[in-house]
Amino acid sequence: MLKKIPFIFLLLWSAASIAQTTLPVPLNIQHTYNIGTRTESGAPGKNYWQNRADYTIKVNFDPKSRLLDGTVSIDYTNNSPDTLTQVWFKLYPNLFKKGSVRNMPIHPEDINEGVRIKKISVNQQDQDIEGLTIEGTNMIIKVPELLPNHHIHFDIDYNFVLNQTSHIRTGQVDTGAFFIAYFFPRVAVYDDIDGWNQNPYRGSEEFYNDFCHFNAEITVPGNYQVWATGDLTNPTKVYTDRYVERIEEAGLNDKVTDIITEADLHEGNISPHNPTNTWKFEADSVTDLAFATSDHYLWKSSSLVVDPKTGRRTKVDAVFNANHKDYFEVINYARKTVEAMSFKFPKWPYPYPHETVFDGLDQMEYPMMVNDNPEEKVFDAITLTDHEIFHTMFPFYMGINETKYGWMDEGWATIGEWVISPLIDPTIVDTFGVPQYENVAGKEADQPIITLTTQLSGPSFEPDSYGKPGLGYFYVRDLLGDELFTKALHYYIQQWHGKHPMPYDFFNCMNAGSGQNLNWFWKSWFFDGGVPDLAIGRVSVQNDLYTISISKVGTKPVPINLTIFYNDGSTQLVHQSISEWKNGNKTYTITHTSHKKIKKMILGGPHDPDVNKENNVWEANR
Repeated sequence: MLKKIPFIFLLLWSAASIAQTTLPVPLNIQHTYNIGTRTESGAPGKNYWQNRADYTIKVNFDPKSRLLDGTVSIDYTNNSPDTLTQVWFKLYPNLFKKGSVRNMPIHPEDINEGVRIKKISVNQQDQDIEGLTIEGTNMIIKVPELLPNHHIHFDIDYNFVLNQTSHIRTGQVDTGAFFIAYFFPRVAVYDDIDGWNQNPYRGSEEFYNDFCHFNAEITVPGNYQVWATGDLTNPTKVYTDRYVERIEEAGLNDKVTDIITEADLHEGNISPHNPTNTWKFEADSVTDLAFATSDHYLWKSSSLVVDPKTGRRTKVDAVFNANHKDYFEVINYARKTVEAMSFKFPKWPYPYPHETVFDGLDQMEYPMMVNDNPEEKVFDAITLTDHEIFHTMFPFYMGINETKYGWMDEGWATIGEWVISPLIDPTIVDTFGVPQYENVAGKEADQPIITLTTQLSGPSFEPDSYGKPGLGYFYVRDLLGDELFTKALHYYIQQWHGKHPMPYDFFNCMNAGSGQNLNWFWKSWFFDGGVPDLAIGRVSVQNDLYTISISKVGTKPVPINLTIFYNDGSTQLVHQSISEWKNGNKTYTITHTSHKKIKKMILGGPHDPDVNKENNVWEANR
C-alpha cells in the first residue's frame, strides 16, 4: 500500500528534477568552457577569439561567355592561440566542378572544370599551383608557420565560368541578368570548436564565413549596371549626373524613387558610354560579398530611419525585370520589412546601410542582398520578401555556422515571416513549415532539431531547419510575453553579434536574458524525440459552467488554443501558453462560463502541429 508521505515526496522529487533539467552537452562543446572561449552562461568567454581577413577583389565579368576572371588579395590575421601550418580555402563555384560531391541536382551543361587557379603567392612568394590540394570546394595551402597574432598575405589569380541553367543561389537569370555569389577564393573559418571548417559545400547546406572587410572592383560592359553588398564608392564614375542625384534622393527620403525606368533604359544614358565600367564597393564587418548585374532591369528605391536615436537611415532597393509585375510592389514589401524588423520584431535597428532585392531565380539571402524569384500571388511575394530579408539578422549580423546549425538562422527567418507578413498584409495567415513538420513528426525520418544539418537528409531536412525551430521560438515568445522575450533576444544579440554563436550559446543566453531556466523546453523541443498531440478529453456541463479537460497525449509541449463555436455563430478563443506543461502535467482543465449555447469546440491553431486531429473536436449533443 502506497502511503501518503512517500507519494508527496515523489511529487516533490519529480518537480525538483524537472526544475533542474540540464541539456546534454557534447565533449567538444564542454571543451570550449574549459579553455574559456565560451561560458555556460551563454556569453563569450574571456578567451574568445575569431580570425579575420581583409579582401581586395578585382573581377571582370563577361556576360556573353559568363567568364569571371579575377584576382583576390587577402591579409589574414591569426587571432587563435594555435600556430597554423596550413590554411584552408573555400572554392564555392566548385559545386559545379566535374567529380565534386553534391546533394543537389545540376544540369549536365553546367558541370565544368570549376575554379581555375592561375597563380598563388604567399607573402609575395609564388607557389607551385600544381601541388595544390583541391578536393571539391576545399583548397588547402601549406604556409610558413603562422604564429598567434600574426598575419599572412595571399594573392590569387583565378577564373571560372558562371553556371547558366542550374541556378543554385548564383548564376545566370536571363541573357542580360546575373546574380553572382561565392565568386572568389576565400579563407575558411578556423574556430574554437572544430578548427578549420572542413565541411564541403554540397549544395543543400549553406555557409559559414568569418566577419571581414571587403573592397571589390567589378568590371562589366558599359551598358550594364551593378548592385552589391556594401557601399558604392564611385557613383560619379559609373552613373551620369541624373542618376547620381536620384540615388542620393532615395537615400534621404521615405518616398519611393524611380531610379531606372523603362524610358531610361530606352534612352540609354544611365552609365558613361565606355566599353566597360568598373564599379567599386566597400563593406566592413560582413561575412560575404555578392553582386548582381543587368542591362535591362528597372530600379525602385526608398529609405527610412531605422534608428531614431542617431537618425541613421537604411536604403531599400528593388531591382527587377519589367515583365515581372509583382516586383513593382516588392519595394513596398521590402521597406515595410526593414521597418518592422527595426521597430516590431526583433525591434533592433536594421544594422546595414542598404538592402537590395534582386529579381532572380532563387530564394536566397546574402549580406545586404536577396535573390528572389518573381511570384504571381501577393501572399507569396510578401512572405518570400520578408523571409529572405529577415536573414539579415541571422546569419549575417549573428555569424551563425549555417553549415552545421541551419535551424539557427532558418528558424528565425520562419518566425520572422510569420510575425511580419501580417503586419504588411493583415489578411495573411502564414503557416509555412507547420504542415511539413506534421507530416514527418514521430516517423522514422523525424530527427531532433539539434541534429547537425550535415547529418540531415530526406524528409527531415526541411522541418528541422524551418518549421520546428520556428515553432520553438514562437512558443517561447508566447510563454515569456513580447517584452521579456525581446529583452532575452536582445541579450543574445548583444553578446554575439559580429561573432560566431553556437546552439548552447543561444539557449544559455535566452535563459540568462529572461531570468528563467527554459531548459525544460529546450530539451523537450530541440533535443528529444516525440510528437505534438493534444486532445479534448472529458467535457462536463452544469448549468452554464463548462469544465473541459485538455490532455497532453504526445510528449512535445504545444500551446492550448481552444476555439469555442456558439449556436448564434459567434466564436471565442481560449489560449494558454506552453507554461502549463512545464512541470510534467498531462492534463489542463479549462473552466468556462457561458450564457450562450455552445455548438462545438475545436482544439488547435495555425501554429499548433498535431499528429492526431481526430481527438481535437467536441460537439454538443443534438
